[in-house]
Amino acid sequence: MRVLSLLALAVSPARVLAWGAAGHEIVATIAEIYMLPSTMSTLCAILNMPYETCHLAPIASWADRIKGLPIYRWANVLHYVNPLGDHPSETCSFGEHGWVGREGINLLGAIRNTTDWLVDGKDGANEALKFLIHFIGDLHMPLHLTGRDKGGTDVKVHFARRTTNLHSVWDNLLIAKAIRETPRNYTRPLPSRRVEGALKGSIYDSYVRQIVWEGLLGVWQDEIVEWATCPIPAQPSLYSSAQTVLRRLRGFPPDTDDLLVCPYAWAADIHPLNCEIVWPAQLNMTDYLVAEGNEPTTPLLQLDEPWYSGRIKQEFLIERLLATAGIRLAAVLNDIFGEDDDVTSLGPLVDA
Repeated sequence: MRVLSLLALAVSPARVLAWGAAGHEIVATIAEIYMLPSTMSTLCAILNMPYETCHLAPIASWADRIKGLPIYRWANVLHYVNPLGDHPSETCSFGEHGWVGREGINLLGAIRNTTDWLVDGKDGANEALKFLIHFIGDLHMPLHLTGRDKGGTDVKVHFARRTTNLHSVWDNLLIAKAIRETPRNYTRPLPSRRVEGALKGSIYDSYVRQIVWEGLLGVWQDEIVEWATCPIPAQPSLYSSAQTVLRRLRGFPPDTDDLLVCPYAWAADIHPLNCEIVWPAQLNMTDYLVAEGNEPTTPLLQLDEPWYSGRIKQEFLIERLLATAGIRLAAVLNDIFGEDDDVTSLGPLVDA
């Protein structure tokens, strides 16, 4: 079924978008643009929504909204994964030394488990689907892939005129800034029934149009199929069996990844961003390394500057992460629920 998903993703005009609430909704909206009609019909039925008014964005942040409820307390640790020996920006290690916490009880294991739950058709598909939509979004937020200072929540910084923390900068403020700065021409509809049909009059509609037009139909157009593809596992052999044992001893999670979904492989590509750009080296200075609850003895680092937020904007980095998450979410759900003959009914992304 992955072939069917890739065909759906590859349609282009020449040839025929854990985040905060806005980020998660944008990921779900982009996924919806690439969703096969048969997939979307099944998802709406699982979510108990009428097909005519069904959208994925409203439930994309459900897993965050229920965090404070005692009945869901068990799920709080599933929104992130903490690699041992990882301390960006000085050292980026993703699994070589193992993981903090119980085996498989983290973001990688959660994506594997919720995917399998849907594949197996078990009771509780409604919640499994809402968790999966959210967790794939979380996987593409780099600070959900490191445990340093609670994923940056304990690191105080300045952004524009406010005091905040590094995690909030990436969860909310960079996206809010990008939405505010979206070019005005994207307030007009795109020539695409698929795109416009997935939008629902939200503050980020113009931003989604920009991500689609400049990114998915532009600079990333030739990368989309690769984004949605999982690495092919090595053929079984005595050697690969020994390697599997070594990977387990070193903390790698061979049981999370297959050709349907591969959270470890996807996260391993995203995690280096923590050393490359997310964690500025200035945050490693001695006078910034203070005990939790204390104030730094140096002025807080201002991140809304050309060297930081300007670089992120120039590299279209936030947009790429949101788009990659949406593409992968669509690919996984199309694989599980899509019908083989449904690709042609999806139609081109840009209307003829």
